[in-house]
Amino acid sequence: MMAAGRVDALGERLASYGLWGPLVSLGIMVLQGILAPIPAFVVTFANGLAFGAFAGWLISLAGHALASSVCFAVARRLGRRRVESLVTKRGLGAADRWLERWGPQAVFLSRLVPGISFDGISYAAGLTSISFKRFLVATTLGVIPETLLFAYLGHSAHEHAPLVIGISFAVCSAGLVAAVLLGRSRKGKP
Repeated sequence: MMAAGRVDALGERLASYGLWGPLVSLGIMVLQGILAPIPAFVVTFANGLAFGAFAGWLISLAGHALASSVCFAVARRLGRRRVESLVTKRGLGAADRWLERWGPQAVFLSRLVPGISFDGISYAAGLTSISFKRFLVATTLGVIPETLLFAYLGHSAHEHAPLVIGISFAVCSAGLVAAVLLGRSRKGKP
């Protein structure tokens, strides 16, 4: 479904599970967090399609909180060396410095900015002194706007799902390219 650009099909599939649909969505979001095969906003969009704007938002919010909690716990349990095999060492080092300096505020802000690795921040936060409770609160508050937006778009843009997803991918890709270029330009400065 995803390879064919059929997010609407994912929404229909989730809805077809009836009462089990929200649990299936939560499972997909946790797997996405650990394995990162698809961006989380795609599942949020599909939740809006399947369950409506409000219920899709609540399910997505719970899914983000659960997925980030699993990544945080995995990092705490496995330690730095094993986490570096999941996240690049360079990216982890940058996130470490930022998280250690700003703590939960950095987690909150990273959730608001498109293109920042959601899972990378969760893994990195698990390796810092940030408490789980503060991490979870910062994460949950930080993803409220994004999950609300994508659940609403999923619900209201049923006939335009491929277009909205295409635009979302383009915006995230542009943010990633800008971050890479900015990082390269800063690397060249003394």
